[in-house]
Amino acid sequence: MRILLVDDHEIVRRGLRQLLAEAYPDADIREAARVPSAREALTHEAWSLALLDINLPDGSGLDLLAQARQLCPQTPVLVLSAYPESEFAVRALKLGAAGYLTKTSLADELLLAVKRVLAGGKYVSAALAEQMATELGHPRPESPHDALSPRELEVLRQVALGKTVRAIAASLQLSDKTVATYRARLAEKIGLSSNVELARYALQHGLVD
Repeated sequence: MRILLVDDHEIVRRGLRQLLAEAYPDADIREAARVPSAREALTHEAWSLALLDINLPDGSGLDLLAQARQLCPQTPVLVLSAYPESEFAVRALKLGAAGYLTKTSLADELLLAVKRVLAGGKYVSAALAEQMATELGHPRPESPHDALSPRELEVLRQVALGKTVRAIAASLQLSDKTVATYRARLAEKIGLSSNVELARYALQHGLVD
């Protein structure tokens, strides 16, 4: 069994490694703190499971998730994020995640999710399952940001964090012009124009800390 941990916080990776090593003592557990190293590992190595954070310093975990579905479709990806299920879980599942957990989850729930995903199943929390079941009968109105692509959503998040177009471009390894285009598109979809309005919107909807 080979497990890849993708998170930029060393303390989180250490905790996950210890928890998984106790449950699966024979597992080969590797780590990646950045998008390029994670992409390299997913491209050239075989994995039984990848645990992926959404908030990475040099790119979007959702963007990496979408790439992983193309690079290694046989590798199940379990998203483990600080961001709320209500805003990110369904999007992650639509992009091909095998499950979604928040970092407030208990250790036992994480191990249950890992076990289910390794067995070929999907995992959502009881709260998310209830939310999805409710929405089947009474669909909630879509929020403007539901229409954003993963890359547009990441640009929105970085704008809300106060980053300039140049800084976002460097972070996502894109040109300034491309980032400006993404920003213009997302602003049009959301119906807001200034960075202050976009930051307020992102905060109100739990898209940034």
